Amino acid sequence: MNIRFTIILLLILSVSFQSSLAQNKRKSVDQKVDSLMLLMTLEEKIGQMNQYNDDQSATGPETIDPDKAGQIIRGEVGSLLNCNGTVRTAGWQKVAMQSRLKIPLLFGQDVVHGYKTTFPIPLAEACSWDMEAIELSARIAATEASAGGIHWTFAPMVDIARDPRWGRVMEGAGEDPYLGSLIAAARVKGFQGDQPGEVNSLMACAKHFAAYGAAIGGRDYNSVDMSNRLLWEVYLPPFKAAVDAGVATIMNSFNDLNGIPATGNQYLQREILKGKWNFSGFVVSDWGSVGEMINHGSVADEYEAALSAVTAGCDMDMESRCYKNNLLRLVKENKVPLALIDEAVRRILRKKFELGLFDDPFKYCNPEREQKELNNPAHPAAARKIAARSIVLLKNQDHLLPLDNSYKTIAFIGPLVKAVKQNKGFWDVEVQGVDSGFIVSQWEGLKRRLDAGTNLLYAKGCNIDGNNKDGFDEAIAVAAKSDVVILSIGERRDMSGEAKSRSNICIPGVQEDLLKALLTTGKPVIVLINGGRPMVFDYTAEHANAILYTWWLGSEAGNAIADVLFGDYNPSAKLPISFPRSVGQIPIYYSYFNTGRPATDDSNRFYNSSYNDLSIYPRYEFGFGLSYTSFAYSNLQLSTKKIKAGESLTASVTITNTGKYEGEEIVQLYLKDKVGSIVRPVKELKDFKKISLKPGESKTISFIIGKEKLSFFNQNLEWVTEPGEFSLMIGASSADIRLEDRFELL
Repeated sequence: MNIRFTIILLLILSVSFQSSLAQNKRKSVDQKVDSLMLLMTLEEKIGQMNQYNDDQSATGPETIDPDKAGQIIRGEVGSLLNCNGTVRTAGWQKVAMQSRLKIPLLFGQDVVHGYKTTFPIPLAEACSWDMEAIELSARIAATEASAGGIHWTFAPMVDIARDPRWGRVMEGAGEDPYLGSLIAAARVKGFQGDQPGEVNSLMACAKHFAAYGAAIGGRDYNSVDMSNRLLWEVYLPPFKAAVDAGVATIMNSFNDLNGIPATGNQYLQREILKGKWNFSGFVVSDWGSVGEMINHGSVADEYEAALSAVTAGCDMDMESRCYKNNLLRLVKENKVPLALIDEAVRRILRKKFELGLFDDPFKYCNPEREQKELNNPAHPAAARKIAARSIVLLKNQDHLLPLDNSYKTIAFIGPLVKAVKQNKGFWDVEVQGVDSGFIVSQWEGLKRRLDAGTNLLYAKGCNIDGNNKDGFDEAIAVAAKSDVVILSIGERRDMSGEAKSRSNICIPGVQEDLLKALLTTGKPVIVLINGGRPMVFDYTAEHANAILYTWWLGSEAGNAIADVLFGDYNPSAKLPISFPRSVGQIPIYYSYFNTGRPATDDSNRFYNSSYNDLSIYPRYEFGFGLSYTSFAYSNLQLSTKKIKAGESLTASVTITNTGKYEGEEIVQLYLKDKVGSIVRPVKELKDFKKISLKPGESKTISFIIGKEKLSFFNQNLEWVTEPGEFSLMIGASSADIRLEDRFELL
């Protein structure tokens, strides 16, 4: 072969290779998936459906497995969870690159409310009713976590929850499907960014599908028994909103629904999710939930569990190993069609291609970007603002708050004043190589805010739980020296969260007794209540001078609390869930059905639907939250009093700031369908607007009421509107209705 011919041949081969590369780039994701699937053995396909926990930490019952690396090399594992940091993730990805087809691993993590920068727990953040803020917190969490090598977060949790005994209430958005749906979509958009594969985004995972928040008795993992209409009307809407927002994955739930475990529930996963909703992502089990169907009693063993789950539409098995150990046999015995395996694997591989992991398996493993994003000063600044917007002012007797510089000696008392990690709340991430020095304690936040002439005193007073009152005397003495007392009490961070259900949701230990003791000094007492759920605190509610519900606010908790105490931010948050007076009221929520003998007030407790020994009202209702200023509602006008099907009307209202401070008000619109073919709730949130007003300023805002706001699921699960009269209510909470009118749908 002469030199000239060799050069020509090399040029032809080079052009051909470049053309092949260009063609491959032009291939659609589905074409790439199909090409890869042709190369895969059945064992390798099943491997993609198998997810293991890394050895760093565990969020469920651990399985000791010394051969993880070997299984990854053999193509038997498609994903790892609880693995973070570029060093760790790159190390495992290098192992995956030793496999025959070099299919990259997916790394998942529970990035629930922040990564390094920790934001308020989701239930607290929901109090902001601020979709831009909620989306921003998820965007920052995704930016940091993706810089730490993570591809996928097991969030948002979008379960509607009306029982505060349930520990996981802290992960969601409360009791209302309308508000919950908006928040679900905002979180998905925040995590996922503008398009798949952005280097600063994560795949989101809406969980837990479905109705997990209605676990009987508020006991985690418990059964759920409800009508399909209740399921569609209350518990499914946030999932549908997440799917409509493009959520990449869905996690099924631990509970059974009407006797069928969600993990093996074809109605949920195949008929609704992948059928009616045309969901194109993949479904992952919760930790071990495939194997746990044996305990439910719906299957006899792991073989039957794998059969049930894959048939129902669960694409990936988290940690139970039922798929790994049984799917091959099930296919060979013709119990599971190969088409079901291919469908699941295709869904998983599509996401890996969309993330760009086949082009660069180490795309998310850049140590320089990791350090830059974990130390980005814009992130804690945003967390501070969002935390302040999550604090709910429940009481402000005699306008004690905001504090001013006239208080020269402040006593800061309680078991949570100097706590550090407690402020992060449950479901925080232990970021590799990062200590807790970036978390601002409540003590530190207040110290930074005070001027040089103010003296800040401290006493612990008591522990969070237990009966020891030895510190009371010191606390009383410190309080006696002060002009005002701030008392920080509540739950430990690990008293709410998964497997943290409580039958007694009162403030634990002797903390309310400490409040009683401090009040004997005659000094005004401001109470900060820290927790992950609505708690019962009747004595505090009735006797404290001021109350701020601070939840668990994250790494900027101390600064945010100081901002609100001193009026640098005027609280605007509203409760997304009702607070009971007693555990005996649970479940209590605003959108209940009337009975034939409705309880209209507390004056007549006989022959109506009420308790003879307890108020019919919650302690604090859905939508409740005070401000340092006041707002007047006036001039409600409807564009028309009668509309035809398909038409809409506009309701306008004027809001005026009648107080001394600039502030934000969340104006809430509720509707009541007066007569329906099935009973309708006494009121339903259908819209809201958050507006900012300076003292004396007025704004007129409008709401459009059309078919979507007037529709409901009838007895046949049809989404319908029915002619009739509607009440339209506008107010500051579900109970504080300021203006009301009526209109008719013809």
